[in-house]
Amino acid sequence: MHCHFYILFSKCKNRYYIGATCDELKERVRRHNSNHKKGFTGTVNDWELVYSEDFKSKEEAFSREREVKKWKSRKKIETLISST
Repeated sequence: MHCHFYILFSKCKNRYYIGATCDELKERVRRHNSNHKKGFTGTVNDWELVYSEDFKSKEEAFSREREVKKWKSRKKIETLISST
């Protein structure tokens, strides 16, 4: 199984979204941008993939998601994004 940790950015919201998935990343971003009206990403459709990491297991990807969410620091997230 191939899984991903990812960060999206919305210019409309000027916010980041942090997530993890075992789906194809392109398809997951498309679903975030669909007009689903639910959750944090459902209110706008300009989410852009700005960062991702690949993992061999679901546990690793979701662990990385939890790790970065605990940072609660936009500056630290932006440093991670700019490190690529």
